[in-house]
Amino acid sequence: MQIVVDNDTDKMKVKLHREGQNIIIIVLLILIAFNAAAVAFIDLKAIPITFIVISVVLFALVLNFFRLPRRHFKGDNADGTAVVSSVDGTVVALEEVYEDEYLHRNCIQLSVFMTVFNVHANWVPVAGTIEYVKHHSGRFLAANLPKSSSDNERSTIVIKTRGGDQILVRQIAGAIARRIVTYVEQDEQVDINDFIGFIKFGSRVDIFLPLDTEVCVKLHDKTWGGETLVARLKR
Repeated sequence: MQIVVDNDTDKMKVKLHREGQNIIIIVLLILIAFNAAAVAFIDLKAIPITFIVISVVLFALVLNFFRLPRRHFKGDNADGTAVVSSVDGTVVALEEVYEDEYLHRNCIQLSVFMTVFNVHANWVPVAGTIEYVKHHSGRFLAANLPKSSSDNERSTIVIKTRGGDQILVRQIAGAIARRIVTYVEQDEQVDINDFIGFIKFGSRVDIFLPLDTEVCVKLHDKTWGGETLVARLKR
């Protein structure tokens, strides 16, 4: 599916994410079979019509979840200091913490929580080189809880910027999510317009920044993946 919307200043394309293709086909086949059975074996006309309406709504929600808008950061990143939100969602944590998996130092943790209604594609937050990638098995606590950052299934990615900063990004599965997909690999060169991965259903992404970073958002702010400037690294 591809939707093209034209306006006076821009053209925006929205299509379905590749991670949803198999799920969408399976859901469609199940709904068709279910409704065919309802129409065939239930005499009351109102009940099959109700099933069809509910099925259309459910299928629309699945399509909405796997939508993939085409986005590009429109701000200034000539010096490579821009930090862009990896995901759509709400800022649920913004605090100084000790990162003990890879960086082993105090950092600013900026966390964005996604509901099932948000786009779940994950963008690269900073331009640089992938220095570390590791997937961790874990629990499936609600992704907006603080312990989800260390206890849930998660993938950790560290990006080294041109200026030498190490930015740690953590994809975290939520209570509903059961699969994290990470596209980047160690030593790969990445840009803020690239995709870092995808998390299926409710989830969260943490970004760990140097303490001297200028943060451009606050708690409860809404962010747009690949577009919202969340911080500026020290030049």
